[in-house]
Amino acid sequence: MKVAYFKEQGLEVFLDKLRVQGWLELLTNTQLGCFVLDLAEFYAHCSVTDGVVTSEVNGMKIRFDTKELGEILGVLASGFDLYVHKDKSVLGYDRLLELAQKFSPQPGPQTPQSAKKGDMKSLHQLLFWFFIKNVIRRGQVCNLVDAMDQCFVDLMDKGEQINLPSIMIRHIARIANSTRDHVLGYGFLLTLVF
Repeated sequence: MKVAYFKEQGLEVFLDKLRVQGWLELLTNTQLGCFVLDLAEFYAHCSVTDGVVTSEVNGMKIRFDTKELGEILGVLASGFDLYVHKDKSVLGYDRLLELAQKFSPQPGPQTPQSAKKGDMKSLHQLLFWFFIKNVIRRGQVCNLVDAMDQCFVDLMDKGEQINLPSIMIRHIARIANSTRDHVLGYGFLLTLVF
């Protein structure tokens, strides 16, 4: 990620959101990277049990949990760590309604609902785009911002800590347990580990 580009575009506020999370250094470190075939091999052998990821790449056994992944990435392993794909009710009805009211273009919706990316404020669109391209990677085009996405955008916007390692491991579990070819995309930030 090129900091100069965001500064030139007047998007220092976005960089500040990443700084608050403790992610800016991780995302701007040009010395990190991976080999795509190693990442594919990682996922081919990957399993997640009770929050512990195990795999093997080039004959080397890999094992890490949330705390160890936080240390590897140099980020905090604390804060909001809920990540669900289907049943968003675990966020609670009041929180779902609060999110819908914050991100809906219509004033005061009375029921929780997804938002259209194009109806959100520019900063919220950028935070959403960042999240689905870099944290919970999606292989498909995504124009609807569901409750979980709204929650992550809201947390980043307010500067509330997100437990990136925990979210990543939960996403890895979802990818590793999928019977589909990886239309979900690989967990992009995991590429920084290798």
